[in-house]
This record gives sequence, structure tokens and C-alpha cells, in this order.
Amino acid sequence: MTFKTTLLASTALTVAAVSAQAQDMANSMTLVSWGGAYQNSQQKAYVEPYLAANPGVTATWDESSAEAVAKMRAMNEAGNVTWDLVDVVASDAMRLCDEGLAMELDHDEILAPAPDGTDASDDFGDLIVSDCFIPQIVYSTTFGYRTDMVPDGVEPPSTVCDVFDLETYPGKRSLQKRPIDNMEWALYCDGVAKDELYDVLSTDEGVNRALAKLDSIKDQVVWWTAGAETPQLLADGEVFMGSTYNGRLFSAIAEQDQPIEMMWDMQSFDLDGWVIPAGLPEDRLARVLDFLKFATDTQRLADQAAYISYGPARQSSAPLVGQHAELGIDMAPHMPTDPANAENTHLYDYEWWADNRDDLDAKFQAWLAN
Repeated sequence: MTFKTTLLASTALTVAAVSAQAQDMANSMTLVSWGGAYQNSQQKAYVEPYLAANPGVTATWDESSAEAVAKMRAMNEAGNVTWDLVDVVASDAMRLCDEGLAMELDHDEILAPAPDGTDASDDFGDLIVSDCFIPQIVYSTTFGYRTDMVPDGVEPPSTVCDVFDLETYPGKRSLQKRPIDNMEWALYCDGVAKDELYDVLSTDEGVNRALAKLDSIKDQVVWWTAGAETPQLLADGEVFMGSTYNGRLFSAIAEQDQPIEMMWDMQSFDLDGWVIPAGLPEDRLARVLDFLKFATDTQRLADQAAYISYGPARQSSAPLVGQHAELGIDMAPHMPTDPANAENTHLYDYEWWADNRDDLDAKFQAWLAN
């Protein structure tokens, strides 16, 4: 057999293998995310291009990421996993991995390298905080406020502790209905140093101290569970200030031209990314892996930053971040990682919350019910 014949035979076998693999892939995916501006950025940046490149494949969104841990536990218990790929925060990925509900991954085997050949694990670096987690974005939870509700003769709020100052800044606040961030902000504004927050929060006295601080504004709080709620509450003038994801506030300010300003002080950095539910059938897993390799490559993560002000998790994506896809404004200054926005940040401790979330959730919900 000549070299040319051998090469042609090898090529035919490769094509046949790819065709067989494609035939073995499911033609639909159920993707789980958070809804709103963030989910739209995922849809635009990589779901639509992937579906265009794979005719006949469909993707359905489920906006249940906020309840992902509980729902994946229930699906596992029932032996009926209906989700194919789930977007979660880092601490939830750790919990799901520890409980065997998310699949452990070899990042370099399943993900595309950087354009210069750098392995995916090196390109994502320290943001791979769990063997089950594929980072997508760095985002922050921070505060926005209505500019036209600032009292006359008063400087606009500029620090997170202004949230607890009802005398200077009267009005409703919106806070997420969970202990994460709220407990840290409360302790910080009660005088605890940033580097001691988790030491204090690890004690019963520290938990009670945080809840007591939150008690001081509790009757002025509107509690939210979906990221779209605070921007809507602000737009409707129902709250003066509120916490939410920085990308949601960017959307309200830059895209909707709402009278809202960002308050970056003590913004809480976090990671968001994918996990694959454990135990997927082979055809569904094959489709998910094919999609993931495409959706998390360098270009696709950079493309996502054209739709929302979240920093891409790959180092190789950062230089490719350009302008907003529709507004034509430079996106870099609107990222939470921009130096002007990151003068005083809160470094959220993923591992501490992965270890303590269930206990703090129970205490927080009991406090809410009182």
C-alpha cells in the first residue's frame, strides 16, 4: 500500500469515526442558567453559533440555577436526571462535586487549548477551583442605587456601609435571600476587618453578630432570589439601593438608560461556570462535551463579554475583549476587575461557603422567619 493510499484510508477512517460519533450524539440539550442578561449573553455568544454549526440540534433553557443544588439532589434521588449542563457558582460546584452529583473532568482532555497551544488548565489557572467545574466568567455582586432618590444636600452613597445607614439614606433596600455576601457585608460594617471575616463568621457569636446587624435594616429590605429583580425594583423606584450581579446593573444603566449608578465598594468577586450532571447517558454526554469544547474556547468567552460586563475566565480571552455588540462602547472599563472598580473588593471564600452553606442557610432562613 502506498503512502497516499494509506493516508486516504486513514482519513476515511477518521471521517467515519467522526460521523459515527455525531450519530451517537443526542440532538437536544437542556441547559440550566440564571435567565436575564447573563443567559442572553450565553445564548448570543455560543449557543446560537453552535446551533448554526450543528443543524438539527436544539437547546432548551431552564432558568433554575439558583436552586441547582437542591434540584440535582432530588433528580439523583429519583434516578431521573433531566438536565445536561448546569451553570453554577463556584461554591455550589464544589458541593455538587463533593456529593458525587457532578462529573469529575480532565480539563485538558475535553477543553480546547488556547490559540498559542497553552493547555486549558493553565489558561484557566487558579479559577479551576473544583475537578468538576469549568469556569466561564468572573463577576461580582455589588450595589446599585437610584440617582434621583438621593436626599437633597447629601452625597450619593459610595460605600457598602451606606446600605446600613437608614438615617442618611432612608428607603427600601433589596438584598439576596441568602446568607452569602449579606453576612460578610454586615460584619464588615459592624467593624470586622476584611481578613478576619471568615474567622468571625465561623463562630456562633459571629453569626449572631452578622444577623443582628442585618436586623437593623430588616424591615426595610425587599428580598430577591432572581438576578433580574433588583434592576426591576430600581427601575420601578420601589427600592433606593439594592444588591445584584454587576452585569445586571450594567444592562440597566448602559442598555436601558435607567437613572442608576454602580457602587463598587466591597463588591464580592465570584466565579460562574459549568458542571455536568453525573450519570448522563452516553449520547447526551457526547453532545454536551462537543458543545462545551466549543462554548468555552478562547474566542467564545471573549465574545460573551461583548454582551455583558463579566470578565472571561480564560487568560487568553482578555486581550480579545472589545466593544459592546450593540452599543459600541468599550467593555473593559465596565468589568468588575477594572482597577478603578476594584479599589476595595471582597474576596469571596468559595471553600468556606462550600463547607458551611447548608448550616448557614438553615440559620439564615430561621432568622428570616422571625
